[in-house]
Amino acid sequence: MTLARTICLGFLLVISVGTLLLAMPLSLADGTWGNPLTALFTSTSAVCVTGLSVVDVGKYYSPFGQVILLLLFQIGGLGYMTATTFLMVLLGWRLRLRDKVALHRSLETPGMAGLRQLLKSIIAMTVVIELTGAFLLLPVFSRDFGFSQGLWFSLFHSVSAFNNAGFGLLSDNLMRYVETPIISWTVGGLIIFGGIGYQVLLEGYLWLRDRQPQRRLFIFTLHTKLAVTITALLLVLGTLAIWGTEFRNTDTVAQLGYLNSWTAAWFQAVTARTAGFNTVDQMELTLTAVVVTIILMFIGASPGGTGGGIKTTTLGLLVFCTHAVLQGKTTVVCFQRRLPVAVVFKAVGITVGSLSAVMLGVILLSLANPNLNFIQILFEAVSAFGTVGLDLGVMATANAATQLILIGLMYTGRVGVLLLMSALLGDPRPSAIRYPEEELLVG
Repeated sequence: MTLARTICLGFLLVISVGTLLLAMPLSLADGTWGNPLTALFTSTSAVCVTGLSVVDVGKYYSPFGQVILLLLFQIGGLGYMTATTFLMVLLGWRLRLRDKVALHRSLETPGMAGLRQLLKSIIAMTVVIELTGAFLLLPVFSRDFGFSQGLWFSLFHSVSAFNNAGFGLLSDNLMRYVETPIISWTVGGLIIFGGIGYQVLLEGYLWLRDRQPQRRLFIFTLHTKLAVTITALLLVLGTLAIWGTEFRNTDTVAQLGYLNSWTAAWFQAVTARTAGFNTVDQMELTLTAVVVTIILMFIGASPGGTGGGIKTTTLGLLVFCTHAVLQGKTTVVCFQRRLPVAVVFKAVGITVGSLSAVMLGVILLSLANPNLNFIQILFEAVSAFGTVGLDLGVMATANAATQLILIGLMYTGRVGVLLLMSALLGDPRPSAIRYPEEELLVG
């Protein structure tokens, strides 16, 4: 079996187990067997760290079901290969070369050196950040729901936010806390940390550690420079765009104070990049804000992170590629580094494949929902494919066909279009054949 098929089938296995567990009477608040399709949809959404749901999670599932849900999006956020390989390390099993290659491909790391230590660092970092987030959320949730329930709410939302899962236990998501900065900034920070990618977080830690004068100068990798730069630009431009289109909208941010309105706009820009939490009603956004949100959802997070989308580095590479074309260059240069042609091809393939998947999803959703308008259909398709979880009210009345289509989009978006195609068609084989070159009119 190829590595691509191992990873894809691994996600399917976790989804299947999650479906069975979430359908059990023990998982439901009313103690009855659950709807299989609802369980499948929720399990897929959790493992694919999307956050779309056809039920009110806080009321529909029992405490046991909520724990299962948390475990599913924790495994989904870490990645199937990361979770299983960590279990192998705990059990003292020796990592085979095949396991290392699969983990390397799953984490999208630049090399396979020190994967065992990297794995331990990822788990430790995840635990520390999630517990820190829960500690910061605890004062508000314990004030509103009591200490024991507040502690569970804090942990659940912290894990969900860091894994960019978007699942919440409150019926209105986080809209009741739109004027509570500690909630917005903590959840928003967790989303950014989870979506930026483990490599960037590790390099950030090493940079802080090596800032002492006696230590050597720390040099960031090209990946970190590009991921941080594009992330910062998207957050700044997204916040400005959303606030600029919503500051007169009395149904979203206009009724808030000046600082709270900026916080709400910033949180919308953050959560649109694959998180799924919301502090304002998505159905009340202006059309322009909805379009901006769709663009942010399609771009998504960074490679190696817990989010989806085409990824920030893909966008950055395409921008630098366009810049090279406009300057008449034949090579792509980014931060004074020349990029391999294979990386450019991969970025183009990811973008074209992602657009194709979204367009197919839009066509199928329009067939299943002739009563919805185009923006609603496009929003749901991009939200599912980008593993975001934001919703324009479609999920409340989603029929079986709609749920199945969104399941396919969520799964494709989580494993990646190229990895899924590789699993279906087999790993590509290099060819020594060189064909004659000929000019072609484009543009």
